Amino acid sequence: MLGRASSIAIVGASSNPARASYFVGTYLLSSSPYQVYFVNPRADEILGRRAYASLADLPVVPDIVDVFRRDEDLPDVAREAVAVGAKALWLQLGSWNEEAAAIAEEGGLDVVMDRCVKIEHARFHGGLHLAGFDTGVISSKRQVVAR
Repeated sequence: MLGRASSIAIVGASSNPARASYFVGTYLLSSSPYQVYFVNPRADEILGRRAYASLADLPVVPDIVDVFRRDEDLPDVAREAVAVGAKALWLQLGSWNEEAAAIAEEGGLDVVMDRCVKIEHARFHGGLHLAGFDTGVISSKRQVVAR
């Protein structure tokens, strides 16, 4: 999915550097080839880029809709992603919502839940650094080293 995508919309993007969406946006802009769009109806600009009020306001149809919203908001975001013709709904780490997943899948979208776009992109492109070094391991599981 990440290899096929060219654009990612971050719904619930924040201009607060303490927020995960800010960190992920910073990473995607600096370390990925994706066109990144920020969606937040209360912001005009995030990371020097225009923030859009909704997915429908974007100038493109995003390949991936990466969501940083509360659980109760996820079904509506899924409906909006389907309405604009996005290809995938991606719910961030700690975010799992069966209703949103069903809405997206019925609309033809691929669904990822409880995963971070930044971590997964870094993992598949050799940029995942743990304690300051590249582990060289492409896995979501901790590697056990025999002694």
